[in-house]
Amino acid sequence: MVPATPAEPIWSRPLLDVLLRTGLVAVLALACYAVFRPFLNLMLWSVILAITLYPLQGMLRRRLHWREGRLATLIVVVIIAVLLVPMYFMAYSLAESAHHAMEVAQSGRFHVPPPSDAVRDWPIVGERLHALWTQAATDLTTLARKLAPQLRTFTFAALGKIAGAALGFVLFLAALAIAAIWMAYAESATRAAERISGRLFGADRGHRIAVLCTATIRAVAQGVVGIAFIQSLLIGVGFVLMGVPGAGILALLVLLLGIMQVPASIVTIPVIIYVFATKGFDVGTIVFGVYVFVAGLVDNVLKPLLLGRGVEVPMPVVLIGALGGMVTMGVVGLFIGPVLLAVGYQLFWAWVDTPPTAQPAPPPAPVTESPTDAGAD
Repeated sequence: MVPATPAEPIWSRPLLDVLLRTGLVAVLALACYAVFRPFLNLMLWSVILAITLYPLQGMLRRRLHWREGRLATLIVVVIIAVLLVPMYFMAYSLAESAHHAMEVAQSGRFHVPPPSDAVRDWPIVGERLHALWTQAATDLTTLARKLAPQLRTFTFAALGKIAGAALGFVLFLAALAIAAIWMAYAESATRAAERISGRLFGADRGHRIAVLCTATIRAVAQGVVGIAFIQSLLIGVGFVLMGVPGAGILALLVLLLGIMQVPASIVTIPVIIYVFATKGFDVGTIVFGVYVFVAGLVDNVLKPLLLGRGVEVPMPVVLIGALGGMVTMGVVGLFIGPVLLAVGYQLFWAWVDTPPTAQPAPPPAPVTESPTDAGAD
């Protein structure tokens, strides 16, 4: 009898080793991501802030000759002190407006004027709007009870947005504190970033990719997000000092419009008209109108100065990044989303513009003599 030959294994030993190692690495990576995920937005924001603020630290180091840690701490403390003052006034104005609205609603002094007959002639919504407006003017209590579920849903949604904005501001302050640590160890962090970039993209392209990412982050953070933030602060301070109702919400709306590259005049001009209509024309209201109108145009002056120092990023990329970041990450995404999408956009086009490396031609096959040729010789 012929002995049976053992069946060959379906999986070879080297292939099993590779699969086992790959699986263990994947499990470790997923576990690390699950642990790090709650801090992902915070760390991304801190890195963006550190890269954006580091040129200021370099300028101060050349003048003051301080150590990196002291300079980073000074910058962060000054920024937090500057931000807390207008944020306090905005929060106070928002709470005061909500308290005043509740007092008016409870006292019954709120009265809706009757609509004009011309409202009925408006296309599509004229009849329904006129009927609803008339009911509000004649029997507001019944209308409020009728719309109570919708009003409750809207109120909870608005409170959720306000809470999200407050949480975003606290997260911003924490990111500033972590950014100070990044800036204190800027040289070692830069070397680590270049090592990682060189490992991912190659030693010859690693430094160039790292410089491109840094320039893109600074251009978007300073030229888009930074300008929108400065503009919202300037306009918000004017709203608070004039006592405009809902000044905090209006300032946040200006911030959102600024990141989306929409003119702030959409908010400032109606507010100016409201102030003139309610308080009349005097020196204070005229100064307020001029100040708010100029503050709404300040981005036209700052944007060429700051965006010209970085790389060009199309505005649709910034807009999509702002909207998508807000949907996925909340208020924090307004800042992180445009930066991440702009970096990805620049990396994509850097990859497209890089010519592919030429493959070396295979060596020619050696010429071997056939047995017949050898016998002939």
